[in-house]
Amino acid sequence: QVQLVESGGGPVQVGDSLRLSCAASGWIFSTCAMGWFRQGPGKEREFVAALTWNDRSAYYADSVKGRFIISRDNAKNTVYLQMNSLKVEDTAGYYCTGDQGGAGNDRIDDYEYWGQGTQVTVSS
Repeated sequence: QVQLVESGGGPVQVGDSLRLSCAASGWIFSTCAMGWFRQGPGKEREFVAALTWNDRSAYYADSVKGRFIISRDNAKNTVYLQMNSLKVEDTAGYYCTGDQGGAGNDRIDDYEYWGQGTQVTVSS
């Protein structure tokens, strides 16, 4: 059974940093593209970042480019999202997702596995 468990969310101030973690189990993590999506209040779930299985290519939404960094540690079956210079509009539930055999992209329907999410709240 595939399981993704996010952690690291919480309340922060504008300009702060947070690092989200997502621990995966039950599958061959090292062969999977991993991604992060987020869903703000009253909004649809949107792409944030994705990373190929071999860590060679990363993709970011324009809204987070230059501020967020996605990374992975295949030995620990964990993917991270380092979030810097946080803004109020980054407030959302953040969801880890995996695409076994995928290349890593921003298409939500390509991802088979999802975590339960971790809330990030940025206040001014």
